[in-house]
Amino acid sequence: MAMNTRKGFRFTKYEAPDQTPFEKLFEIFQELVTHTSGDVEEALDWLRELDKEYELTDDDYTIDDFIEDLKSKGYIREEFDMDNPQGGEGEEGEENSGRSGNLSITAKLERMLRQRALDQIFGKIKRSGSGNHKTGKSGKGDEHTGEFREYRFGDSLEHISMTESLKNAQVNHGLDNFSLSEEDLVVEDTQHKAQMSTVLMIDISHSMILYGEDRITPAKKVAMALAELITTRYPKDTLDILVFGNDAWPIPIKDLPYLRVGPYHTNTVAGLQLAMDMLRRKRNTNKQIFMITDGKPSCLRLPNGDYYKNSVGLDEYIVEKCYAMAQQARKLHIPITTFMIAEDPYLMQFVREFTKANKGKAFYTGLKGLGEMIIEDYEQNRKRRIKG
Repeated sequence: MAMNTRKGFRFTKYEAPDQTPFEKLFEIFQELVTHTSGDVEEALDWLRELDKEYELTDDDYTIDDFIEDLKSKGYIREEFDMDNPQGGEGEEGEENSGRSGNLSITAKLERMLRQRALDQIFGKIKRSGSGNHKTGKSGKGDEHTGEFREYRFGDSLEHISMTESLKNAQVNHGLDNFSLSEEDLVVEDTQHKAQMSTVLMIDISHSMILYGEDRITPAKKVAMALAELITTRYPKDTLDILVFGNDAWPIPIKDLPYLRVGPYHTNTVAGLQLAMDMLRRKRNTNKQIFMITDGKPSCLRLPNGDYYKNSVGLDEYIVEKCYAMAQQARKLHIPITTFMIAEDPYLMQFVREFTKANKGKAFYTGLKGLGEMIIEDYEQNRKRRIKG
């Protein structure tokens, strides 16, 4: 740490802020329970193993003490069988998660995991007022710009700055013969706000955990961070999340910590169809789709309900259906931003053609920096000018 003195800088050894034994273990536990998809028992097993190796606890504060603190602070709860007369209900307003094991995380911890993901990816963001997307157009709107102009016929009364107008009247007419005329009136400019409707598509096909690489946890963290950013900083925006494997289905934000990969192929078409159906119901001007995927499209559901699957190379029939969906989204003015976390040349070529058909954007990236890319792109897209 550098300290400013009269003679220059004096460097002292950095000392981490004091943490209680609970706080130290809680930091580790939150990371573990995210990796275990909300399985508290498994996360605690890992924590015990880490404790054996790194001596995280002592006789004064044990893992059992930590578990009791988690319960008393409302971060986890013990689930009971319906036939168990000693069973009780959880926190008010919280539903039983139905997760395996006797312990489950609460809605309070679900919210903390989302905030933690946002802090990790985007840094500490202070809760602001109702943020929205600016169009760059000045005039009659609902956000003050701090800039003033003369009154024009048709300006609404609520936009007149009385302080500035009275100041003009005093300057123009004096205090002895005070009067307020139309020429004295000053209006504060405002900007229109644009809402953004976003659908985040997450690939949960089996390839997201292939080759010993955990790709689903970073994707899950990104989704939690984006959800927390939008709900706290841009509350008038909407975020819908869907997952796609052999089929596609929506998931609520509260279920993100429990997200797991399944034994699925990749039905990109089903995901895009569902995303566009979701966005058709939105009345907002700006709409967009973010898609996180690591694999090629390898599955379609045929009209008769059967699945057509082909994991070998790029299947021309499936690929053409993907291009058709990209073009359809383009006609609906819905840009698709693809975050491709695989780097196979032939898959990158597919994404390039897909992006061209949609006139969207594509990012070719590994897992590192994925969250920063997505949130930065969201922030950039919110500044887009509204189309008439």
